[in-house]
Amino acid sequence: MSIKWTGVFPAVTTKFTANDELDFPAFDLNIEAQLEAGAEGIILGGSLGEASVLTDDEKFGLLSHTLSLVNGRVPVLLNIAESTTKKAIEVAKKAESLGANGLMLLPPMRYNAAADETLAYFGAIAESTKLPIMIYNNPVDYKIEVTLDMFEVLTKYDNIQAIKESTRDVSNVTRLINRFGDRFAIFTGVDPLAMESIVMGAHGWVAGLVDAFPRETVAIFRLIKQNRIAEALTIYRWFLPVLELDIHAKLVQYIKLAEVATGLGTEAVRAPRLPISGAEREKVLKIINDALAVRPELPAGSWGK
Repeated sequence: MSIKWTGVFPAVTTKFTANDELDFPAFDLNIEAQLEAGAEGIILGGSLGEASVLTDDEKFGLLSHTLSLVNGRVPVLLNIAESTTKKAIEVAKKAESLGANGLMLLPPMRYNAAADETLAYFGAIAESTKLPIMIYNNPVDYKIEVTLDMFEVLTKYDNIQAIKESTRDVSNVTRLINRFGDRFAIFTGVDPLAMESIVMGAHGWVAGLVDAFPRETVAIFRLIKQNRIAEALTIYRWFLPVLELDIHAKLVQYIKLAEVATGLGTEAVRAPRLPISGAEREKVLKIINDALAVRPELPAGSWGK
């Protein structure tokens, strides 16, 4: 499957049982809700998917399961977040052998790689697989920025096709378009800056709160692309306090709590993460419940398959 790089690509959470095993029924329920709302791709094993605490068997088991469940309806991408080039290549090759449709790729983990090291890392992985690749550029959380000059070098790899733009500088969308035209598909990766980025020309949205609010997320994206800005803005303004849960160190716990509130998930996380409690829990629940109390009616045709 070639990837049509547009639309909402949920970065899905990984569901766990009370016994700390993968919870496939809860996971399946959420995936079907994403597809029913009109998601155009699924991304597994990202930061929100608790990739750092998954075993290889769990990661690849989740990939195989998702591919079977989705059954070609949309592309399924696996995130690669590894410390060594050797391991990242192994993951890329395994993902391709299992039938993954694409990869999302972070710079090296646990080492603040220089520009030449980061480029060598990306290049080695791109050369190891035929799968389409999205580069995840998030210097705020991962401390390595992929600059425009670095993306210039990466243009020589045909399978590096998309960018998850998470610098938190909305102007970077315009800089990328000015520099590269349509060479790279640009996806906004920061929920509270999504509307601004899409208006500025982003082709898609790698979303987090979509896990709890799939229809609203898709509706915002589609309405903007239809130039129905006022309708999109009404939903976005309602959604923004919830979207801001995406830019916190505990985004996994917060978004899973939102999934529980909308009936699309469970709260279980894997240690060292713990479910939030006390005043923090009440604060987050208030944000979610206040939004649910005035959940807007979506314009006809703004979401769905």
